[in-house]
Amino acid sequence: MSTVDLRVGNKYRIGRKIGGGSFGDVYLGTNIISGEEIAIKLESVKAKHPQLEYEARVYKSLAGGVGIPFVRWYGTECDYNAMVYDLLGPSLEDLFNFCNRKFSLKTVLLLVDQLISRVEYVHAKSFIHRDIKPDNFLMGIGKRGNQVNAIDFGLAKKYRDPKTHFHIPYRENKNLTGTARYASINTHLGVEQARRDDMESLGYVILYFTRGSLPWQGLKAATKKQKYDRIMEKKMTTPTEVLCRGLPNEFAIYLNYCRSLRFDDKPDYSYLRKIFRDLFVREGFQYDYVFDWTVYKYQKNAEAITKAAGGNGPAAGDRTRH
Repeated sequence: MSTVDLRVGNKYRIGRKIGGGSFGDVYLGTNIISGEEIAIKLESVKAKHPQLEYEARVYKSLAGGVGIPFVRWYGTECDYNAMVYDLLGPSLEDLFNFCNRKFSLKTVLLLVDQLISRVEYVHAKSFIHRDIKPDNFLMGIGKRGNQVNAIDFGLAKKYRDPKTHFHIPYRENKNLTGTARYASINTHLGVEQARRDDMESLGYVILYFTRGSLPWQGLKAATKKQKYDRIMEKKMTTPTEVLCRGLPNEFAIYLNYCRSLRFDDKPDYSYLRKIFRDLFVREGFQYDYVFDWTVYKYQKNAEAITKAAGGNGPAAGDRTRH
């Protein structure tokens, strides 16, 4: 039986595939009763390392937070574990590609404010994400189109006891969990991850958006292990001032701050948000939620309309297409 014929939880019909994570595929679904569109993540019951049930449990623990998708249903249907949750828009990686792989300072600052808040909320609920990357943040849809949402909690882990707040112990010789490009230096070194590592990873994400790429991208190696080692070496030997050259000082301040945190330190999220908010004001930007893709989409539409009308509008010939 193909996944497309599948009904989930008696009231959800599966449509086309809209995404794939490392641990299962995501499909567009419809609530047969209300007609509402939702997302359905499927994982084969024969998966070597099943983790959808765990992810659904993490979502339940985080339920109610701003920018956390709500899980409507979790269960097993035929040969699949299925999780039904809010349908969201494109990922920040999708939008980065749409904008020719460079975001303006304004867009980065609009995003970083929300990104810090999402990570702070996850931490407040006693979890660390452990795979902070542009693909794991999705914009909302409809009236929530300006809201950043955190997704993909399959690698999330409790870093403290939710009741006593007793922190997990410091350990070494851990394998790299997450994505090497955005992994913290301590994660490369095999140190158990904690709050500081999510924040450092977020630092690499915002630098990636602002610079357009990171110096340790595209390194070639014979094996995965050698590649990870080359990435780590480049990360450790690239001084912050080189990484942040030409950018406002706040980027270096952010990264140095995160790298200076001790294992069980609580990051000062408000301080980090404030330095970027102050920069936003200093730059004279407007808090109007006009992101690069908002403008770009408008321009692309305008170009298409002008072209269809046979004209040669102001934006028609002066931008390269990819």
